[in-house]
Amino acid sequence: MPNAATIDAPSPKKRGRPLKGEGGGLRAELIEKSAELFRTKGYESTTVRDIAAAAGIQAGSWFYHFKTKQDILAAIMEQGLERSLAEIEAIGAQPLPPCEILRQLVEAHLHTLLAPDHHYIAVLLYEWRSLDEPSRSRVVALKDRYEAVWDRAIAELHLSGDWAMPSSFDRLLIFGALNWTVQWYKPGSGADVKELARQAMRFILRTPAALEAQ
Repeated sequence: MPNAATIDAPSPKKRGRPLKGEGGGLRAELIEKSAELFRTKGYESTTVRDIAAAAGIQAGSWFYHFKTKQDILAAIMEQGLERSLAEIEAIGAQPLPPCEILRQLVEAHLHTLLAPDHHYIAVLLYEWRSLDEPSRSRVVALKDRYEAVWDRAIAELHLSGDWAMPSSFDRLLIFGALNWTVQWYKPGSGADVKELARQAMRFILRTPAALEAQ
């Protein structure tokens, strides 16, 4: 049974453990801050000190959660894909017309790319070649699931007859067009993400009359 001195004495501080973010809070913050830095400065140009400064911690504190900068890069990509997967798999499971499913997928994809605080998928697009081989296989598995939702939706749309001139490269061409918006889209430039998604569907399907009825 502990004596009074033992009860009253403060518990010793665990050496090497960050003071903030107990229980994963700091880890999440490190991922978020690193994603923003990797997107704005680039993976190679971002240092460990940059990450620590952005998170407001000592330079060595983040090693409790990540061994290397490469581990953070992999975590960013995995977390970004997992978040996006949850949304698009829910969209793909809805009992809606194929055209509406695709429109919602397009809007969700654009929102993931263009929302001011969304850096994860942009890092995936820009820094894919910086990812090491062991981490790449885990990210590829998530990426395959993401693409499978689109493939099913596109196949259903082909069968519906609402796509006037489908091709075997539709998903690749759609992703190419949507992903490039990160290079030119400016918030407040006359179209929000919802409007941009509507215009993207017009471009993809070339059937504006049918889309206006949605």
